[in-house]
Amino acid sequence: MDYYIIIAALIFLAAIFGFINARFLKLPTTIGLMLITIVYTLAVFALSYFDDTLLKAEIQLIKEIDFEKVLMDYMLSFLLFAGALHTNFEQLKVQRWPILAFATLGVLVSTFLVGSFVFYVLQLLGMEVDFIYCLLFGSLISPTDPIAVLGILKKAKVPKKLETKIVGESLFNDGVGVVVFLTIFGIASAKDSPVTPVDILTLFGQEVLGGILLGMIIGWITYKMMKSIDDFSTEVIITLAAVMVGTVLATQLHLSAPLAMVVAGLLIGNDRVRTAAMSETTEHYVDKFWELIDILLNAILFVLIGMEMLILTYQNSYLLAGVIAIPLVLISRYISLWLPIRVFKDKLDFVLKTNLIMTWGGLRGGISIALALSLSEDMHRDMFLVMTYIIVVFSILVQGLTVEKLVKRTSLSKAD
Repeated sequence: MDYYIIIAALIFLAAIFGFINARFLKLPTTIGLMLITIVYTLAVFALSYFDDTLLKAEIQLIKEIDFEKVLMDYMLSFLLFAGALHTNFEQLKVQRWPILAFATLGVLVSTFLVGSFVFYVLQLLGMEVDFIYCLLFGSLISPTDPIAVLGILKKAKVPKKLETKIVGESLFNDGVGVVVFLTIFGIASAKDSPVTPVDILTLFGQEVLGGILLGMIIGWITYKMMKSIDDFSTEVIITLAAVMVGTVLATQLHLSAPLAMVVAGLLIGNDRVRTAAMSETTEHYVDKFWELIDILLNAILFVLIGMEMLILTYQNSYLLAGVIAIPLVLISRYISLWLPIRVFKDKLDFVLKTNLIMTWGGLRGGISIALALSLSEDMHRDMFLVMTYIIVVFSILVQGLTVEKLVKRTSLSKAD
């Protein structure tokens, strides 16, 4: 199928579903689009009992799209840069140590806990799955998704201090989580030549530290170029080139493109850099351009997530494992956040029930699905993909719709 037709079909669906949401449901875009797409997909399934023409066409469209490649190699860099560009750098700087702890220690602890819980649950369900594959599942489901988090938290009116922690953690734990996944994936795949601790440290250091360094270099070059001219159209194009070229460089050098784009976005979006490098007109156009990119790619992404239902392998044991995994993932996240919150709680004046809100507000999204799609068949890809999908849908539809109520209830209990 022609790529132009695929893109046109996705944008058409995103536009129609977005219109239905804005006109009738009035839900946050992320939640509304995914809910409508799921309902639409279920309707296609129901219609297939009478005429399967539309179902076959939809399946053909989805199979033509390499979701993992589209998200991880193309869309993610744009979405992370856009998110970082509009993040409060000064608040992030104040909260840097707990955010760093959440994004590193939190991901590692959660990976081990989820992997361990799931290993024993699968044993009880009569499914023999190696522990290393359960750890692999733990690594792909532990990072929170900044794409899902950013859109929903803006609507939930979460206190700014807490919003910075959740958003900052999501921006960074995404890159760290991908590196952890790749490391465990390498161990699980290396049957003839086992991976050594040195190999793990080398990969982690290269991907994480190299990605951060590349992001700083790209951000600095972009700043110097924008500072030397005053032409808003050219400066918008410079930011676009920074993301596209930066992603290519990161991929070629085997560095973390997500972390590179987060760092570049934070540097360019910093108030001091904005004041020094951008006129008021340029700042307006740069912000609006990246807001539009963010909205468009988000719409396409969550339509794609909903349509992935068409190619899942539905088995009762997979569905049951996915439902059981929901509370296990939430418990693991709560435990993984406990130590960093205890350490920094008094020093940085955390809001009431920080752990509870961060646990419930830490949403999973397209990144987890993309990583699950990259698993091989011998890693129980079909089962873990169904489990991941169930957790993502619950995360966005249930947690996303109720996080605002949780924040309000917490605020009321504090007032009482």
